[in-house]
Amino acid sequence: MKDYPADRIRNVALAGHSGTGKTSLAEALLFAAGATSRLGKVEEGTTASDWDPDEQKRQFSLNLSILPLEWSGHKVNVLDTPGYMDFMGEVKCGLRAAELALITVDAASGIQVGTEFAWRFADELELPRAVFVNRMDRENADFNATLAHMQDMWGKKCLALQIPIGSQQSFEGVVDVLTMKAYMGEKAEEQDIPPDLAGAAESLREKLIEAAAETDDALITKYLEGQDLSAEELARGVRAGVVSGSIVPVLAGSAARLVGVRRLLDSIAALFPAPTDRPLRLDGKEFRADASQPVVALVFKTAADPYVGRLTYFRVFSGTLKSDSQAWNANKQAAERIGAVYHVAGKTQEQVPQVSAGDIGAVAKLAETHTGDTLCARESAVTLPAISFPSPSFSAAISPRTKADLDKMGTALHRIVEEDPSLRLERHADTGEMILSGLGESHVEVALEKIRRKFGVDLEMSLPKVPYRETVRGKAQAEYTHRKQTGGHGQFARVALEVESLPRGSGVEFQDRIVGGTVPRQYIGSVEKGVTEASHEGVLAHYPMVDVRITLYDGKEHPVDSSDIAFKIAASMALKKGTEDAQPIILEPIVNMRITVPEANTGDVISDLNVKRARVLGMTPQGTMTTIDAQAPLAEVQRYSADMRSITQGRGFFTLEFSHYEEVPSHLAQKIIDSAQKQREAARA
Repeated sequence: MKDYPADRIRNVALAGHSGTGKTSLAEALLFAAGATSRLGKVEEGTTASDWDPDEQKRQFSLNLSILPLEWSGHKVNVLDTPGYMDFMGEVKCGLRAAELALITVDAASGIQVGTEFAWRFADELELPRAVFVNRMDRENADFNATLAHMQDMWGKKCLALQIPIGSQQSFEGVVDVLTMKAYMGEKAEEQDIPPDLAGAAESLREKLIEAAAETDDALITKYLEGQDLSAEELARGVRAGVVSGSIVPVLAGSAARLVGVRRLLDSIAALFPAPTDRPLRLDGKEFRADASQPVVALVFKTAADPYVGRLTYFRVFSGTLKSDSQAWNANKQAAERIGAVYHVAGKTQEQVPQVSAGDIGAVAKLAETHTGDTLCARESAVTLPAISFPSPSFSAAISPRTKADLDKMGTALHRIVEEDPSLRLERHADTGEMILSGLGESHVEVALEKIRRKFGVDLEMSLPKVPYRETVRGKAQAEYTHRKQTGGHGQFARVALEVESLPRGSGVEFQDRIVGGTVPRQYIGSVEKGVTEASHEGVLAHYPMVDVRITLYDGKEHPVDSSDIAFKIAASMALKKGTEDAQPIILEPIVNMRITVPEANTGDVISDLNVKRARVLGMTPQGTMTTIDAQAPLAEVQRYSADMRSITQGRGFFTLEFSHYEEVPSHLAQKIIDSAQKQREAARA
C-alpha cells in the first residue's frame, strides 16, 4: 500500500457493545473495498480481524486489530476494538490512535452497556463520533426507535444521514438524505427514493441542513435568508459538524449482507475527519499532521511475540518515522534504534521505508518503549499524555503447575503485562503470592491462556489470600526463662515483657526500659530481634502482629551460660505468653470503594453492600448515574466485579483501594482461625 498524505488518511475506531457486529463490519468494509477477496465470518474464524486463536475459540474480539483499506483515493485505517467489558483497555488504545469513533449499534437490541462505555470513552477524549445501526436485516430491527433512544441519551446532534429501505427480512438498501438518492443492495445501485420514504427523507434533510448551516457564518446567513444550500455547501457543513462534534451522523446497514457498506465507505472518505482536521495541542503548542515537521508518535499498543519479540504499534501525529533511524523516547529519556518499520494489516506486516504523519505503523524489538510512550526527535522532545486505562476490578493469585513453569513464570507474566497495560502485576508483600489484576475474571483467564500458548508456561489462578493481621486489645506482662543444660556450656536467659495495644497503623514498636543492667546491653539487640521475628506470627491464626508496643522491663543473665540465641528464644516465648494474656484479636483489611451505577440500580447496590458488611459513606448523583462511596472488608468484595455486573447488567463500574485495618467480628474470627489451622495442617501433610 502506497504512502498517503495526511489529508487523505482516515483513522476510524470501531467501538460498541459485544455482538453488535463490529468485526463483521470491518470484514465487510475490507471486502467491499477489495482489500480481501473473500468475506470472512466470525463463526468460522476466518475474519482478518479475529486472527488470534483465543478469539477464534471464543468467537469474539479480545484484541485491537488494525485493518487498512483504500477507497476513493483515501487510505482508511479501521481499528477494530473488542466490545466485551473485560477488554475495554484495548478500546482506549484504539480511540487514542483514531480521529473518529464509529460506534456500532444493533438495530434490534439498541443501545447497550458497551455502547455507553464506548461513548463515554470517546467523550473523555473529545473525539468525534458517528453511529452505524447494524443488522437491519435482523428480526425486530427498528431504526426509528434506535435513533430516538440515541437522541434521548446523547441529544439532537445524533442526526440520521440515511434511512433504511425496509427492515428485517425486507431490508434492501438505504436512502441518503445528503444526495437524496436510494442505494440498493450490496453494490449500492443508485435509484430514486421510494415514494413512501420521500416525506421522511425531506424532513430529515431539513434537520441536517439546519445543523450544517450552524457550522459556518456564511452558511447560516444563507439559510436564514431562505436560500438553498448547494450539495457541496451542505456536504462541507456536515463534514465541519462531524469534525467539531456538533453533528453525530447516524448510518444504517447490514454488514453480513453488505448492504449500506459502500455508502459507509463513501461517508468515511467524504465526511469523516482527517488527521489534518484535528491537530494535536499540548502546552500551548500545536502539532500538525505535517510529514516535514519533527516526528511525534504515540505508542498505542504493544504485542508480545515469542519469535519476533516485542512488536510496537504507533500512530504518527507529526513528521515521519523512517526505517533504520533513531528516535527519542521522551517518557524513558532513552534513545531507541528504529529498525524496519511496517504497515500492519491484521496479523500481517508489510515492510515500508517510512510511516508518515497521520498514519499508523509498527516496529519490532524496541528496548525501552512501552504502550503510552512518546517517540519523537530528541532536539524537540515532547511527551504526549499517557493512555488512561480503566482500573482493575478483579485480582487472582497466580501459581505454576510444575517446577519448570515456576522458572519461566516471572518472565512470561511481565511480558503479558507489557502487552496489556490494563493488567497489573505485583507480589503481595504479606502473603508472598503473585497477584495478577485485570478488568474481570475473563480478562485474567485470557491472559493466562496467552501465556500458555505463546510462552509454553502453564499457570493456575485462585482467589488471593486475605492479608489478615493480629493485635491485642488489652495489656499484659509475661516472663519466660530459657534454660538448657547439655553438659558443657548451657543456655540461660530470663526475659520479662509488657505487651499493650497501639492505635491502628502504628505497626510493632519495641521499647527498652531496663534499669540496673539486669539485661546487659549486648543482649538487648537479641531481645529485640527475637520479639521482631516472633511478631511475624500471631498466636491465634499465625498472621503477622501489628499495632502493639512490646516493652522489655526486666530480665536476668548467667555469667557463663547466657548468649544471644538464649535471649532471642526467651524474648519470643515471652511475647507469645504476653500476647495470649492481652486479649488477642484478628484484624481484617478494609478497602475504600467508589462505585458508579445507573440511578435505577442504586438501591439494589446499597442493599448488596449492607449484606457485605460495608458502610456507605455518601452518594453523589451525576446525571443518570450515581457514585457511591463506601468502605467494606476486602474478604467480602474480592469477587465484587461479578456481583456488580449481575446487579447493574454490566452498566456499573468501581474502584478499590486499601484504607485501613479493623477488628474482625468475633463470630467470624473463629472461622478464620479454624481455616488457618486447616491450611497449616494441609501444608504439613
